[in-house]
Amino acid sequence: MGEFSICIITKNEADNLDKCLGVLSTLGMEIVVADTGSTDNSVEVARKYTEAVYFFEWCNDFAAARNFVAGKASSDNILMVDTDEFLTKMDMCTILEQIRSNPGKVGRIQRINLFTREDEQVRCFEYVNRFYNRKLFEYRGTIHEQLVSIMGGNFETFEMDISFDHVGYEGTAEQIMNKTERNIRLLLKEHEDMPDDPYIIYQLGKSYYMRGDYENAYLWLKKATYIDLDIRLEYVVDLIISYGYSMINTARAEEALGLEGLFDELGDIADFDFLMGLIYMKNALFTEAVSMFLNAAKKKECQISGVNSYKAFYNIGVIYECLGYPKEALKYYDMCGNYAKALDRKKELR
Repeated sequence: MGEFSICIITKNEADNLDKCLGVLSTLGMEIVVADTGSTDNSVEVARKYTEAVYFFEWCNDFAAARNFVAGKASSDNILMVDTDEFLTKMDMCTILEQIRSNPGKVGRIQRINLFTREDEQVRCFEYVNRFYNRKLFEYRGTIHEQLVSIMGGNFETFEMDISFDHVGYEGTAEQIMNKTERNIRLLLKEHEDMPDDPYIIYQLGKSYYMRGDYENAYLWLKKATYIDLDIRLEYVVDLIISYGYSMINTARAEEALGLEGLFDELGDIADFDFLMGLIYMKNALFTEAVSMFLNAAKKKECQISGVNSYKAFYNIGVIYECLGYPKEALKYYDMCGNYAKALDRKKELR
C-alpha cells in the first residue's frame, strides 16, 4: 500500500482520461477509477492503467460518487483528481514530506484553468482542496461538492507542491451550454433545499456567467451579496470580482462603482485592482483607471494571467491612445511584450 491513493470519477471522457492517467501512472501510487455510466471506451482506457476500476450508478450526486471511489482505495490518504486535469508538476519526495508534516490537514493543489474567451487564451490560477484522509473528511454537495470534516467544524489546510492543467472550462459553445445546463439544473435543486446557502447561489451565478448569460449571472451574484459573507473565504473574493464583471457586461458600470467600498478588504489583490481599473475606465474616470491598472501591475500574484502585467499595461495604452497621447500609448503597448492586442495597436500607431 502506497502513501496515498489517486481517485478519479469519470464518464465519457476517454481521451482526457488517457492523457490524465498516462502521467499519473508514472508516480507509482494506486489509481482507483469509478465510471459513472460511460458509453465510450473510458472503462477500457482506465483498465490500461489500473485494475481498480469500479462502476457507480449515477444519481445526480457528485459527492456520493467521490465518496464511493475513495471508499474503494487501499489507502486512507486520498488525492482526488478530475478526468480533465493533467499533472504538470509533482516532486514526489517533496510531496511525501509535506504529507507527513501535515497530519489531519487537507492538502490544496494548484489548478491552472485553461480556456479560450473572445479568441484569447486565458490562464486562471487557483488552489483547490484535493488531498485528505477519508477517515476524517468526506465530500458533500450534489454539485460543486466540497470537502468537509466528518466531525464538523473548520479544518486546517496546506498547499502542496502539485500543479495540474485543467481544461474543463474549454470546449465548443454547445459543450459549454450542455455542461452549464446540467450544473444549473442540479444547483437549482440544491438551492430549493438550502435557499440561503451563499456558496450555492455563487455557483449558480458562475454557471450563468460561464455560458455568457450575464444578466442571470448578475442577478444571482447580486443575491449572494445580500448575505453576510466572510470576505476571507476564497470563493467570496471570486464572487465579488465575478459580480463586478457581470455588471460591466450588462452595462451597469455606474452601479459597479459601489465596489469601491471594498478597497480595504480587497485592495491587495491584483484581480480586484484590475477590475476596478475597468470599472473606472467604463465610467470615463481615466486618471483613477490608470492608477488602478498600475496598482495591479505592482502585485506579484494574480488569478487571471496578465491582469498584473500585459493586460494592465494594454488598458493604460488604450486610455492614452483615446485621450490623444500616442507616444504614451506606445510606451505602454511596448510593455505588453507579445500580447496580440497590443501588437495590433502598435501597427496602427507606427
